[in-house]
Amino acid sequence: MSTHFTRRSLIRGITAATAVASLATGLAACGGDSDAATTTDNAKSGEVVVGQVSNGAATQTAIKVSEVKSVSAELPAAVKKSGTLKIGIGALPAGFPPLAFTGSDQKTLTGSEPDLGRLVAAVLGLKPEVQNSTWENLFVGIDSGKVDVAFSNVTDTEERKKKYEFASYRQDNLAFLVPKKSTWNFDGNYENLAGKTIAVGSGTNQEKILLEWQAKLAKEGKKVTVKHFQDSNSTFLALDSGKIDASFGPNPGFAYHNKQTAGKPNATRTAGTFSGAGASLQGLIAATAKKDSGLAKPLADAINYLIKNGQYAQWLKAYNLSNEAVAKSEVNPPGLPLDNS
Repeated sequence: MSTHFTRRSLIRGITAATAVASLATGLAACGGDSDAATTTDNAKSGEVVVGQVSNGAATQTAIKVSEVKSVSAELPAAVKKSGTLKIGIGALPAGFPPLAFTGSDQKTLTGSEPDLGRLVAAVLGLKPEVQNSTWENLFVGIDSGKVDVAFSNVTDTEERKKKYEFASYRQDNLAFLVPKKSTWNFDGNYENLAGKTIAVGSGTNQEKILLEWQAKLAKEGKKVTVKHFQDSNSTFLALDSGKIDASFGPNPGFAYHNKQTAGKPNATRTAGTFSGAGASLQGLIAATAKKDSGLAKPLADAINYLIKNGQYAQWLKAYNLSNEAVAKSEVNPPGLPLDNS
């Protein structure tokens, strides 16, 4: 996608909020606010099964993939010697289907993000170890070396490049979610937010964009109220009850939510999209490693192997994300500008 208005980065019991809650029951079972690790081995050598225990969020698909020696040879010595790729996911407390959430077995971290991590680990000849944490602790894990790489819907930004290196793998598009009955639309114009109350995930790239729009509106004598909720279920409840006008977050999760609530009293729709990199650049989602770790190139080469040989397309199709495909993985491509212009 070359423009930000045609389509879509991570927001995070059965209630009136949404059918997502039914799917995501027990999402916080992976250790509350602390990190929890799950290790998923391939069902058999040379195969990764994506969409396992996803409870309908994906079409379970067995994808053939095994170590590519020319790519694994690029790994930093310490990582190669460990035999393990420690994959960070920032999905606590409630997860964000279809990208990352606890599966129907109440223990396996499933979703498009951890599954791509498992595919990349297979190309690198490493055993995938998936570690789940809160969004904030995801970056603490990278900084401390607790995880090697994050596959967690992380937007490539120039600010983050000060501390991290990237290997892109998916378009980053944000969306506004509203009740289906709402007549409001974003229409690509931040001025349409005036007088509205918008929910957004704390510490996310979409929050940064929204707060900059809030500042612009304030200079014009207009106001947009920004709200934060602990998890997606709380956000959906607020939307359904009219406490907020819209929620601003990753397009994949909202598209999934629209599908799950279709035909129900709490049905929602997408009221506009925006590039995760701002108005001037198509945003990108990227595998994220510590700066100068030496991981970005082998990660990008592994992703490009998957792209070239069809496994990447299979992965996207399984999660209904084919429209967020990239032609190739790039190391540290241009990201969200520092001024967000």
